[in-house]
Parts: sequence; C-alpha cells; structure tokens
Amino acid sequence: MEKRASAPRVRRAAESAKSGAVYVTTPAGADLNGCPLHDLRRKLSEAGLRPTRQRLRLGWLLFGGGDRHVTAERLYEEAIAARAPISLATVYNTLNQFTSAGLLKEVTVDGAKTYFDTNLADHQHFVVDDETHMLTDLPKELIDFSRLPEPPEGWEIARVDVMIRLRRKPQQ
Repeated sequence: MEKRASAPRVRRAAESAKSGAVYVTTPAGADLNGCPLHDLRRKLSEAGLRPTRQRLRLGWLLFGGGDRHVTAERLYEEAIAARAPISLATVYNTLNQFTSAGLLKEVTVDGAKTYFDTNLADHQHFVVDDETHMLTDLPKELIDFSRLPEPPEGWEIARVDVMIRLRRKPQQ
C-alpha cells in the first residue's frame, strides 16, 4: 500500500516551493560525521541526554566555538542575542544537566561565581583577580604535580584543582 502525505504536509511543501525555500533530504544510512548539528545530537545522546530544542540551542552556543569558560548569565545573554527564547532557569538547568552528564566541568571562583568549562582535559586555571574573575586555561604540564602528599588510608586523589590568581603589576 502506498503511503500518502498528509494534507498539511503537502500544503507546507507547496508553500515552501513558492517561497523559493530549499530543503535537502539525507539518504538513509548517509554518513553525517562532521556535521556540527549531528555531532552535537550524538554527543548529547551518548551522554544520556535527549537532544531537545533547548539543549541543542545551548549546546550549539557552548560547544560550537572551541574551549571556553562561561557563566549561566553570559550564556543566557548569548541565547537572547541569538534569538533563542530560553529562560535563565532553563539555562541553569541545562548547564547542571550537562555537568552531571560529564559534558562540562564546573569551576567556582571564591565560592561566589561559577563558570562552566567545556575543556574536559586535565588542566588548571589562571584567574584574573579583579571584578571580572576572567579564567584562562593553564596546561597541566606547566605545573609539577610529582610531590603531592599521600592521601589518608583508604582514600585516593580524585583530581587536583589549581587556580593561579593574577593581578596587574603596579605602574612605576
């Protein structure tokens, strides 16, 4: 039996053809590796997260430009600028879900400002000691971790977080 398109779908297709819109269909089984949206969908699915519209929009902003440190407020501003209608609460919830799923690392500065780091590799941070608290990655190879103390009996070191604080040199 031949499958027929529904009336609304046929109407939308006809309207699209009139407007000059071009739709590309992907053949079943096509290799979509390298397609940023497909890669993001796969990243979310592999982390156990359903690729919802909000997660895809925020994921696109977070992961589309390389490694970065972002606050929830900054990501919210970027979403608004990108005309993505998302609430600040949704941004916080999504960032916490991404962190729980292992897609982000949470970095807290002075217990007051929380950044979300897209760089999951072992690394440390420079933090500018002013009102911006700007973070910059510091490769782990630049710090000697060979002389760490032995943990107490029955414990192991899970990770070491180093935050090197920077300030401008005084003008002379």
